[in-house]
Amino acid sequence: MTALHTAPAPGWDPGWDTALDRVRELVPYQDQPAQLPAASNGKVGVLRLGFARRGDRTILAELYRQSPLLVQRALYWDEAMPQLPCVMILTTSGGVLQGDRLRIDVDLGPGSQAHLVTQAATKIQEMDANFGSQSQRFTLADDAYLEYLPEPTIPYRGSRFVTDTRVRLPPSATMLYAEVLQPGRKHYREGELFAYDLYSSTLRARRPDGRRLFTEKFVVAPGRFGVQRVGMMDRFHLFGNVVLLTDPERAARVYARTAAPVWDERTPLASAVSRLPNDAGLIFKVLGQETEPVRAAVRAFCVAAREEVTGHTFPPPFSWR
Repeated sequence: MTALHTAPAPGWDPGWDTALDRVRELVPYQDQPAQLPAASNGKVGVLRLGFARRGDRTILAELYRQSPLLVQRALYWDEAMPQLPCVMILTTSGGVLQGDRLRIDVDLGPGSQAHLVTQAATKIQEMDANFGSQSQRFTLADDAYLEYLPEPTIPYRGSRFVTDTRVRLPPSATMLYAEVLQPGRKHYREGELFAYDLYSSTLRARRPDGRRLFTEKFVVAPGRFGVQRVGMMDRFHLFGNVVLLTDPERAARVYARTAAPVWDERTPLASAVSRLPNDAGLIFKVLGQETEPVRAAVRAFCVAAREEVTGHTFPPPFSWR
């Protein structure tokens, strides 16, 4: 059995909303919805997970959840790593709505391991006011190992979404972080290729002493700056982004396995890997026109990363996911 206890409610950090008000790309979207105001009751989702090593496996030792975010319990379905707790993040609202403010905090104790996924694609619903946001904080202790591999994000027509992710980890810890951004509901009615208003994603990583490793931010605003042109998405529709934060020796082994860029005219698919500054690890990017080839490329990189870091591989993918 996984040991759980309910932590005191962390509540919503008012400073996060204030910071969002100062984000340049959000300036046009500060109006309030006609229904519930932004960040009101029912629109603030909070999830706090704490993992700890117990003997030869890791347990979910701390859990706090506030709808629309939900986690039920840790399961041990990974046959390649039976000691690894697999946690599925659920939403009770069917996606991200205008005015939603979501926060996820994950802490891994020394030597602990965890695998986090979402139950389905994250759907950013249509919006006519304000925006949706998600704040993510990951803190890893010495020798901790975390895989955060959510399903793709699908921004619907007129949606606005900003996500801010911050990672703090020592050199001995490893985090595998992935995101796949779709162009919208590609096959819905006449299609919604890049019909959303805004998608903004920021990832920052630091050492426990506060030393900065890197910051990556990309802002996609198709209505203001067309993305279907050379030098941006061109003929591609999906964007996959994978970050491996680990020590230089492990990163070098993964780089050796994935260094050759891929250009496949048949799919079409393009991918490449680069080194992050400050010996932080690697970053892998992939572009494609359909979901499954992009997911397969992301998975192949993640398999290489897990094998070189832990000595274990990924089990076969579930056919129904």
